[in-house]
Amino acid sequence: MQYRTLGRTGIKVSPYCLGAMMFGAQGNPDHDDSVRIIHKALDAGVNFVDTADIYSHGESEEIVGKALRGGRRDDVVLATKAYLPMGDDPNRQGGSRRWLVRALEDSLRRLGTDHVDLFQIHRPDPDTDVEETLSALTDLVRAGKVRAVGTSAFPASDLVEAQWTAERRGLVRFRTEQPQYSILDRGIEREVLPVCERYGVGTLVWSPLAGGMLTGRYRKGRENTTHRGGYGFRYLADERRLDVVEQLIPVAEKAGLSLTHMALAFVVSHPGVTSAIIGPRTMEQLDDLLAGAGTTLGDDVLDEIDALVPPGTEVGRLDMAYDPPAILRAGLRRRAPQERAAA
Repeated sequence: MQYRTLGRTGIKVSPYCLGAMMFGAQGNPDHDDSVRIIHKALDAGVNFVDTADIYSHGESEEIVGKALRGGRRDDVVLATKAYLPMGDDPNRQGGSRRWLVRALEDSLRRLGTDHVDLFQIHRPDPDTDVEETLSALTDLVRAGKVRAVGTSAFPASDLVEAQWTAERRGLVRFRTEQPQYSILDRGIEREVLPVCERYGVGTLVWSPLAGGMLTGRYRKGRENTTHRGGYGFRYLADERRLDVVEQLIPVAEKAGLSLTHMALAFVVSHPGVTSAIIGPRTMEQLDDLLAGAGTTLGDDVLDEIDALVPPGTEVGRLDMAYDPPAILRAGLRRRAPQERAAA
């Protein structure tokens, strides 16, 4: 395993990061089997594990904690996240000091450790000043409970504002970003990845297999393509994405690769990408993912991919992709009726 430096933290991590979202009730409910999967990944050289409080409502963190007992914790770069709702109380979510301090304490208890190597804000919080968030994170770092802090799904403008705020106020900087990135979802190539490279921010990209579409399991013309793990994801039935998958399969075959291995090799080939998050639910899935470790793509293959999905573009959109409030709330992009009438 060829390790990479996580931004400018000095921390060395594997190019594959083991994502723990599928461990627990929303994926693999068998704790012992999940622990075996984690152990096999660690034995294969993966030293980076990413989880979150929201994954199976804390159960994922508990499973990861079980897997790291017995002396494995010190050899693992452990990352978790907070922000998404962890209950009905409106204050059990977000990027406020009030919640982040509590959320981290809860995560440390479930993980069975006294610190995490990376604590990430799971989504931007439009209701909280970024200075408030960074101030709280700074105190957690100084208390020794967190080694580095990062973000997930932050737009480039938010990343720049956070860097500026940290410098001006003498606070810790966000050292990592966790954006979505795959052959079908290349939007971050326009601004997010260049901004991360400029500020020395490491990236651990999620959904490198485009929500499962780049495994070859979901094909054009097949039935039940909208269902994955009991969820009705619309992107799995997106004809535009299915069409490109059909075009990518022969590219992979000509290169002597599976579609899965080509897709993973594509994302880790970008100089701005530190690690790709893999999220196996079964041992078989992990074995297949690990079999592609070390795969590199030649310029001829990358050129063919660029011809099918031009750099910086997206084919359709993942259901779970982040959209800022200005996109989600009509009232933020429309003048009031009386203003429109007076115009």
